[in-house]
Amino acid sequence: MGHKVHPTGMRLGLVETWRSRWYADKKLYGKYLVEDEKIRVFVKKNYTFAGIPKIEIERTRDDVKVILNTARPGVIIGRKGSEVDRLRTELESITGRQVAVDIRDVTKPEISAQLIAEGIGEQLIKRGAVRRSIKRAGESAMQAGALGIKVIVSGRIGGAEMSRRERMVLGSIPLHTLQAKVDYGLAEATTKAGQIGIKVWVYTGLERNTERKISNASDAQKGEVPEVPARQAQG
Repeated sequence: MGHKVHPTGMRLGLVETWRSRWYADKKLYGKYLVEDEKIRVFVKKNYTFAGIPKIEIERTRDDVKVILNTARPGVIIGRKGSEVDRLRTELESITGRQVAVDIRDVTKPEISAQLIAEGIGEQLIKRGAVRRSIKRAGESAMQAGALGIKVIVSGRIGGAEMSRRERMVLGSIPLHTLQAKVDYGLAEATTKAGQIGIKVWVYTGLERNTERKISNASDAQKGEVPEVPARQAQG
């Protein structure tokens, strides 16, 4: 049996951070969780063309902050900010609170795993060749600076009667290295034959700062106090 671990979940607190950052007691936890899902579904459904790989949500006592990482920020902002104002109004109606929308630009969409998966899904919906779409996405990611990429497409590809799996690996994809920055994306393409799933892993390098985080965490467990750099001690 395979033992598969989500590449983002196993690196939380080291390389990756939480997509929803807030605290709530038992009475409000479920309500906030449902609101977060409604926000993500609404944004993804109405702004698919904007290329949004990640939606982050932060909460305070009275306000909600929605951070949209997008490859096309101008599409969401609109002319003179009209589109982002409309989006803010819709999100406030969903949450019943004041919402602040923060738009951040994705500088390299070619190495964003979620955008790659969605792009392959669009090609499959348009009846594009699977292997050609995968190869093109992999080559563009490697040229953009990725150290490795893995793509798995499974389902009734090409309208076949039986489902099959297409797999492509370029470069290296570390599976157990916690310091490795591995971006993961999942998308589904709805075709006449059925649903086709696309999974993408993109490896972009090592995060050096995690070595100190891991050592500090181990020292804290042992009851030892980590050394403070001289510059911080003077401050």
